[in-house]
Amino acid sequence: MEQQCAADRPGALARGRGGASALYRTRITHLRRAPVHHYFEHRSYSWFVDLDQMPRLPRWLRPFATFDPADHLWEAPNDTLRGRVDAFLADKNIDLRGGRVTALMQPRVLGFVFNPLTLYWCHDAAGVLRYVIAEVQNSCGDRHAYLMPPSADRPAMVTKKLYASPFNDVDGHYLVSAPLPADTLDVRISLHRDNLPAFVATLRGERKPAGIAQIILMQLVAPLAPLMNALDMRVQGTLLRMRRVPVVPHPLVEREKVYHS
Repeated sequence: MEQQCAADRPGALARGRGGASALYRTRITHLRRAPVHHYFEHRSYSWFVDLDQMPRLPRWLRPFATFDPADHLWEAPNDTLRGRVDAFLADKNIDLRGGRVTALMQPRVLGFVFNPLTLYWCHDAAGVLRYVIAEVQNSCGDRHAYLMPPSADRPAMVTKKLYASPFNDVDGHYLVSAPLPADTLDVRISLHRDNLPAFVATLRGERKPAGIAQIILMQLVAPLAPLMNALDMRVQGTLLRMRRVPVVPHPLVEREKVYHS
């Protein structure tokens, strides 16, 4: 009798080349240092996946984890998540030659999606980690992807390019520490102006196997996670407005005002 494959056993999902897809039960913190001191944290979860070996979920479970390429980066000739990453790298004259790409993201849950940060770890054909991509999205639907060297030993520095918050202008630079997740996830991003950290965000968690039971558990401890995360951000935005933190208009809105004046 043929041996039963891992993807067919009860409670198991498809395995990638580096092991099964994983879930990280996350603790997210935001610390704003200027112009007021404001701190908040909330709990959620993220998926860690191999873009060449995406999870295969039972049909009844797919509404709770839909991985749609349209939610990330930009359209590509091979319009898959992997194809979009390869197209982004090719635009920068980078060819991984089939090397592995893993990613940390939130999928769609019951049609809702919210991915303020998606991370991609890009390996060459020999398995060496060469690049990290940090894709940032704002609530207006704008996206930007920062290409960085691996940051295991020291943070990577990138110039801020995207209007990500109504309380921060598009200036300064980020220091990004995003080592490849293992048993634990430990990501730290800080926005610096005048050599001082104005804003610090962390994303930490512990790895769990992405079995059926764990996926169901996540729906109980963090139901409708993308929607709840977006609502939490709106609540914090309201609190900052109540504290009279200046609002920075979206650059396109400002251009429209000038055009019509």
